Amino acid sequence: MKQLEHKLQCSCIKYFRYAYPVYSKLLFSIPNGGSRNIIEAVKLKKEGVLAGCADLFLSVPNSFYHGFYIEMKYGKNKQSENQKIFQKEVEAVGYKYSLCYSFDEFEILIKYYLK
Repeated sequence: MKQLEHKLQCSCIKYFRYAYPVYSKLLFSIPNGGSRNIIEAVKLKKEGVLAGCADLFLSVPNSFYHGFYIEMKYGKNKQSENQKIFQKEVEAVGYKYSLCYSFDEFEILIKYYLK
């Protein structure tokens, strides 16, 4: 299932970079998941990796939000408790946050946000 989520996220990034070249470097992934050895995990935690942080961040403000966090999901995957807490905290300070389950949904979310 993780591999399918990976492919979905790659497709979304590729589309975004093509469709919105002016913002191409302003949408980026936050590598807070994945398998790591204990030494690497400890190192990343000290550097600020945060459980629950969204997969993608679009650092473009609009008329309503400071920026846009996107949590990629595939199939029947649900948010973890840490992800729910992260969502509440970023929304409380003026950021948009969405779950995204498909390429079509990503395209719609981005078009609406940047409108």
